[in-house]
Amino acid sequence: MHEIIVSDTSCLILLDKLGRLDLLRKLFGNIKITQVVADEFGKSIPEFIKIENPIDKNYQKILESFLDSGESSALALALEKKNCLLILDDIKGRREARQLEIHFTGTLGILVIAKEKGLIKSFTNILEDIKKTNFRISEDLIKEVKRKCGE
Repeated sequence: MHEIIVSDTSCLILLDKLGRLDLLRKLFGNIKITQVVADEFGKSIPEFIKIENPIDKNYQKILESFLDSGESSALALALEKKNCLLILDDIKGRREARQLEIHFTGTLGILVIAKEKGLIKSFTNILEDIKKTNFRISEDLIKEVKRKCGE
């Protein structure tokens, strides 16, 4: 299991819209976000979410040339941590995480873990709520997640 969990903004926004932000606490205890991510989230941060910024801002600045600032700061922070899991949904950001050998998952991966641990009963029911948001998800990914959830 990863010792440190770093999240980008999209996971926080979607889980908040679904009323399920507490899943992160139940799964991981504390998670870390950067101040940029906190600002993008734009709401009060629950106490289990700790703000920590990368020490070396150079990599963050380089990433900002092709990624948004929240993803860039989250990637830069995750790069500084050992045994870290990064929660990241953006495809370009995930490509960069893969190149940097940073372990990552997305919001849907968090929901799969929550289903495996019995924290949610049905991914299909949550999927109906996800479809009411502006979160983009392909039909192929829906099928893959349903398969992983045994639905």
